[in-house]
Amino acid sequence: MEPIRLLIVEDDAMVLEVNRQFIETLSGFQIIGAAANGTEAIQLIIEKDPQLVILDYYLPDMDGYQVIERIRLRQKDTDFIMVTAAKDVETIQKIFRFGAIDYIIKPFRFERLKIALERYQQMLYRFRKEDELTQKYLDEWVYTERKKIENKPLPKGLNEVTMKQILQYMMKVKKPQSAEEVAKGIGLARVTVRRYLEYLVQTNRLKLDVQYGSVGRPINRYSI
Repeated sequence: MEPIRLLIVEDDAMVLEVNRQFIETLSGFQIIGAAANGTEAIQLIIEKDPQLVILDYYLPDMDGYQVIERIRLRQKDTDFIMVTAAKDVETIQKIFRFGAIDYIIKPFRFERLKIALERYQQMLYRFRKEDELTQKYLDEWVYTERKKIENKPLPKGLNEVTMKQILQYMMKVKKPQSAEEVAKGIGLARVTVRRYLEYLVQTNRLKLDVQYGSVGRPINRYSI
């Protein structure tokens, strides 16, 4: 199956880049563009015809609901996953009524976004493969699959806020860093930072490069 063409709409440049880096670690997706406001998002959707849009609700010129509304009026076959801090019932109902396939509330764990994207990928594959779907399959999809969408807890002693702080710092420096350098950069203890760095390597969000010198112990350096 060809990669799913994906567009990211997010007005916070740092958040956009972190999300981009994470999505690029997943197979089967091709990021074809990014937009920082609603006007640009609508233009890119019309021009590039993405299959899926990761859409923030709070944008400088309009909200995410207005973006979806204008795309629906143009009868574009575009799917949306809303990723936003908006969590009031009225907003969530409006978004689902206009056909968003998922709604992820910030702050979120990347595992939650990963599940949403993989679920969409499986759904799209099934739609392309089959002419008809059975009630049994739909029931399994709606109920069994939704049970899997859970926020897996982080290892004991780690928290999402600090993890995102470290990821944002790594995006900013743009070069391999030791645990000591990261600790100094964000003002945390080296032992604490090392635990987060090791976890981020295990979950494929950072790369580890072990550098050996002529003397002394090797140095672990981490990069996006």
